[in-house]
Parts: sequence; structure tokens; C-alpha cells
Amino acid sequence: MITCISPIDGSVYATRETLSAEDAREAVDRAQSAQSAWAARPLDERIRLVMAGVKNVGDMNDEIVPELAHQMGRPIRYGGEFGGFNERATYKAEIAHDALADIEIEDSDAFRRVIKRVPHGVVLVVAPWNYPYMTAINTVAPALIAGNTVILKHASQTPLVGERMAEAFHAAGIPEDVFQIVFLDHQTTSDLIAAKSFGFVNFTGSVGGGQAIERAAAGTFTGVGLELGGKDPGYVCDDADIDAAVDTLIDGAMYNSGQCCCGIERIYVAEQHFDSFVAKAVEVVSGYKLGNPLDPETTLGPMAHKRFADTVRAQIADAVADGATAHIATFAEDDGGAYLSPQILTNVTHDMRVMREESFGPVVGIMPVRDDADAIALMNDSDFGLTASVWTQDVKRAEAIADRIETGTVFMNRADYLDPGLCWTGCKDTGRGGGLSIIGYHNLTRPKSYHLKKV
Repeated sequence: MITCISPIDGSVYATRETLSAEDAREAVDRAQSAQSAWAARPLDERIRLVMAGVKNVGDMNDEIVPELAHQMGRPIRYGGEFGGFNERATYKAEIAHDALADIEIEDSDAFRRVIKRVPHGVVLVVAPWNYPYMTAINTVAPALIAGNTVILKHASQTPLVGERMAEAFHAAGIPEDVFQIVFLDHQTTSDLIAAKSFGFVNFTGSVGGGQAIERAAAGTFTGVGLELGGKDPGYVCDDADIDAAVDTLIDGAMYNSGQCCCGIERIYVAEQHFDSFVAKAVEVVSGYKLGNPLDPETTLGPMAHKRFADTVRAQIADAVADGATAHIATFAEDDGGAYLSPQILTNVTHDMRVMREESFGPVVGIMPVRDDADAIALMNDSDFGLTASVWTQDVKRAEAIADRIETGTVFMNRADYLDPGLCWTGCKDTGRGGGLSIIGYHNLTRPKSYHLKKV
């Protein structure tokens, strides 16, 4: 049984029974049987149906927003995820013809030589709870458009999300066997992967979860895309717009209660701006309103589960015990459970857990740096490599710094945004593969060569 405990009040919000091994196998069989007919449909038809499903999700938004608050705690004032959900799906639809186009080498009187992109077959998408709609659509939309069938396994914290997407897509005309939502336990998921049930598996979640996916896929030659942990840094150069840097980096650290894949978890500031930056950051965070996410005045909701908040509290406590300075007083609404006060730490070092381990919560450590070389060394001193944010007036300087940073994406003067035209990828313990952009389509298909000799 999968149980969603609402972070609002600790009550059981939803329960779903997991599929038996036999029923899970039957779901895969249906997806495999439906795939060839789906892939045979014209590309424009698949695009139209997917985008009709996306529109249906948008039509449900008034119901979805409070559901998300109940499931994972995001305040309703932020209006849900449909903006990004629609932006990403729309871009993938717009580039589909070019991304999936044949590569023609020769078409002469003697030969036709061409490389086509063909679907893997059945794609398993294992989606997380923190941005449950946007992270899912990153793979669901292009996988379906490319001619794959899709099985979506959503996080136990957000079980209603997959059901909403299935309802929307089926109402648009996408056959039920082409897009399925399933509830599976970890062992059944691993067993299906090990049995070569899927042509491709996309997983977004923890490092441990990604390792389990890789172990299950070992020896099967199943394609795997993994977006795992992060400890994303921001670097404020000596020529940066300090006010803009504070506003964006602190929002990137605290938005969604810090529960963002590419949230800012470490900030390095040119030493001459350090005191000013910290003072402005403390002022911003002190103005947050922690509370019930169903209250339109709330700007910071609870973390999705008490155990996540406990991890952050432990990191903060350890850092303070080791000499860090905590700048934010405990909020009155902090209940010692899922409702957690935001925190800014200084006098931190990379010997502290809070600067090395993923926090995934509303805390950020800030350190002064001497120069670019010092900042680059600290940014790279991490097991993770998803994004980094560089703040400077000089584009050439930013790009030179970016060339030396070990991440999948580098931002200049912005943070915490997935550009659908760019590849979303990571390195080191953040994972492997790439989504969005034309590369996302390439990962969800395989090249197939045709060497046709004409008689």
C-alpha cells in the first residue's frame, strides 16, 4: 500500500494499493502490444494528442493546485506548475519534426542511405514529488511524441499527479495502453527492469534510488537516464549586481521550501561584498511567512515530510555545533515537524555536512571568496554537478568560469530554471543522460541505419 501523509497536518491524504507482480507484468505487456500501432500513427497526430492532453491538465489547474498543497506542501499562492509544464511540452512539440528527422546520407540512382530515429518501445518514467508535473512531462511528452508507449510511476508523496495526467491524456484520445499510471513497490519495479521490460528508464530522485535503478538494469543493456542529487552553488563576483543576486539566489535557495533539484544550496561571495550580501539575504528571509500552504498569505509552506525536515534540522545543528553562525531566529510557526524555519548560515566550511550533503530544504551556507579561482575550487568541491549560478556583468568572464565548473548547466545572472531548448543534464553523483532540447529526443530514441542498394 502506498500512503501519502499530508505535510499540512500529518493526516493520511491518499492511499493506493500497489500492483501485484502479475498485474504489473500485464501492464507492461499491454504497453508493448500497443507500441507499434502508436508509433505507426503520423507524427503530427501524436503531437496533437499529446498537446490536447497537456491542455486538459491546464483545465484542471484549479483543482490541482490545492491537491499539490495537500500532497507536498507548496503554497497555493504560487499557482501550481502548469506554466512550466505547458512551456516544456510546447517546445518539445515544436521541435519534434527537426529532432526526429531522418539524416539522409545519399539518395542516388545506386543507393539510398539514411539514418532514422526510432522509438525504444516502452519507456518507464519514475517521477519525483517536488515538481511532480514538470519533472514528469520532461520525459512523458517527448517519449509519446517519438512513438514510445509510456508507463509512469509517480512518487508515493504525490500519487494523484499521475492519475490526473492519465485522466487528461486519455480524455484527449491517447489510448489507455499507450500511457499508463502504475503504483509499484521498489522490488516489483526492480524486477520489471531486470526482466528487460522497458526499452528505456528515466528516473528522477535520490542517489540511492538511481543506484538501485542501475543495479536492476545491469546486464540488460536497457537505456537509463538519471537525474539525482544536487548541491548547486552560486558565485557572486566582485562586479555583480548585489541586489539582483540576493533576490534570485535566496529565492533559488528557499522557494518550494528549498525542495528543488536545482535549488541553490551554497553561495560564494566576493569578500568585499560579503557583509552586504548577507545582510540583504537575512532581511529577505526574515520577511517570509511560514504557514499552511492553503493560506494565500503563506510564502513558505511545510516540507513534504517530517523526515525531510529532520534531515535539514540535523545538518543545521551540526554546523552550528562546529562553529557556524545561524542568522534567522526560529519562526513561531516552526512546529519541530514538517514546518521548518528557513536558515542562513555563515562561518561555514566544507567540512560541514550542510555544505557537502544535499539538504533539499530551506537552508543555505554563505562563504566569502578571494577571487574566481577560489570560487571555482569551492564550487567544484562537491560530489554533485547539476547547475551553478554565476553573477557578473561580464559575459566572457562568466563563460570562462563556466568552462571550469563541473556541472551540467551554468547560469549567468539567473538560477533555478529549466530552459526547454537546452539539455537538462548532470555529472558526478547527479547522474547521467539528458532531457529536454533536441538531445532529450535523441535519448528517447535510437538511431537505425538503412543501406539500400537499388537494382
